[in-house]
Amino acid sequence: MKATTSPQPWTSTALHRNVYAVDIPYRPRDGWEFWALLTSDRHWDNPHSDHSLQKRHLEQALDRNAPIIDAGDFFCAMQGKYDKRSSKAEIRPEHQHGNYLDRLVDTAAEFFRPYARNFVVIASGNHEESIAKQHETNLIERLVSQLNAGGKARVAHGGFAGWVCFRFRHEKGRDGGQWRTIRLHYDHGYGGGGPVTRDVIQSARRAVYLPDADIVVSGHTHDQWSLPISRARISPKGIPFQDEQLHIKLPTYKEEYGDGYGGWHARRGAPPKPVGGVWLRFTYSARLQRVVFDPIRTD
Repeated sequence: MKATTSPQPWTSTALHRNVYAVDIPYRPRDGWEFWALLTSDRHWDNPHSDHSLQKRHLEQALDRNAPIIDAGDFFCAMQGKYDKRSSKAEIRPEHQHGNYLDRLVDTAAEFFRPYARNFVVIASGNHEESIAKQHETNLIERLVSQLNAGGKARVAHGGFAGWVCFRFRHEKGRDGGQWRTIRLHYDHGYGGGGPVTRDVIQSARRAVYLPDADIVVSGHTHDQWSLPISRARISPKGIPFQDEQLHIKLPTYKEEYGDGYGGWHARRGAPPKPVGGVWLRFTYSARLQRVVFDPIRTD
């Protein structure tokens, strides 16, 4: 999927240890668009993780100059010496070394280094937090350090939850212009998801405690959907209005169902899961006279 306009410039800044700003200058016109790539649950070191699909989406992000936000479980990291879940059949050949955790970081840094400048934040998921607890080393912190080496990239190590503020500046004359900020809240996700609800029920809970978010993103359950929640609001001047809060559940890059012949995924009755990421496309609405957004599944 190619962008219809030239890639837009942007810069990122850390406003807080878990709040990041992406600043985008623009001039409102028909056909203007800006893209961001939302990913989660890459489980990059797992044999079932689709490296070719990830590379395809990363190349598209380069073509679009799209910022990338990753919501955790970048690594699987379950095949260590003291992990009861470990299995030799579930480890890639390049990681079959005595320095297993070091190899995960080094090989991931090599794979993702060409795309490091596009990553705004890589968050910790439950898999990384488990490694930090059991082995006293943080895989995401070490990966981010390698990606930032040399000073060409400024990838942030995100926490389990955080914010990304997309700040669009409408350029008007010499004195700058008007700002439109779209606030995205992410968390890696929690709970089992559920075969029926697919974690949609959590959107009602998040909507209560995240009233300032325009977009709410989570992963973890390997499901994929988007759900707009309409809200009745009132302005500081006492004018009623309506808006929407968009909830996005991110899929995975690990496809482990296969043909259902066997394996832990099939034995526990887990269904096939959607694979890929989600594009967030920002456009300018002449009718509303502001930047708007919509989610699009990666192809």
